[in-house]
Amino acid sequence: MWLQLLFVLLAIIVGARVGGIGLGVFGGLGLAVLTFVFGLEPTTPPIDVMLMIVAVIAAAGCMQAAGGLDLMVKWAEKILRRHPQRITLLSPLVTYLFTFFAGTGHVAYSVLPVIAEVARETGIRPERPMGIAVIASQQAITASPISAATVALLSMLAGYDITLFDILKISIPCTLV
Repeated sequence: MWLQLLFVLLAIIVGARVGGIGLGVFGGLGLAVLTFVFGLEPTTPPIDVMLMIVAVIAAAGCMQAAGGLDLMVKWAEKILRRHPQRITLLSPLVTYLFTFFAGTGHVAYSVLPVIAEVARETGIRPERPMGIAVIASQQAITASPISAATVALLSMLAGYDITLFDILKISIPCTLV
């Protein structure tokens, strides 16, 4: 077992040093060695989670194509420009809501230039509201009912009579505090 762990770590380190596609190539090489040399049987891929990720990305793409993301950025800009002194408090709330409703943290990138601009105009160092905004966006992933993380947790807890509402009534308050 220690030899297997050592080999996996070696494959990850070499792949990371090669960079780019090398990480995937060495990951596949590591899996091949574990399967054919050490005789381990690979498990089935998590198809449900993979399909949920595809659905969330497709929904975010549709929202972008339909102009919904631009509308959300416009609303966020109005809120942030109306209360520029509160940018450090409002920017994480805005990115949290973006991610919560979209299910992916990538939508928060579109509001970061607005946060930086409003912060600079107000005389606040932009890295403060932007840093906390990115963290809040990542926290919202665990609270979003349509994120892959929440769906994966729900599928893992399926046999324990735990519903999506049970997960959300814990994760939403925990990620906001």
